[in-house]
Amino acid sequence: MPKTMTNKATGRTMQAAKEKDGKLTTAGRVALPKKEFALPPGKEQQASGEKGRYPIPDKAHARAALSRVSAHGTPEEKRKVEAAVKRKFPGIKQK
Repeated sequence: MPKTMTNKATGRTMQAAKEKDGKLTTAGRVALPKKEFALPPGKEQQASGEKGRYPIPDKAHARAALSRVSAHGTPEEKRKVEAAVKRKFPGIKQK
């Protein structure tokens, strides 16, 4: 049985798990600790109770974070995400 947790912002109980196909569910994302994100939350994310941006709980998500920040992030965000991924997964090559 998956773990459950309570969303502090809404008070709802949710399952804290990934879907079977490896995609991170909303509940799974909410359940991630702050250390599993490459960047802290922005102002909008803080207001909704999110813990951060660019989740990197595993190598697949780390690669996706690198790809997304390269396409949509600022140079500073790109540098920070690359550093976080390198710290957590030293074997992943940055482009």
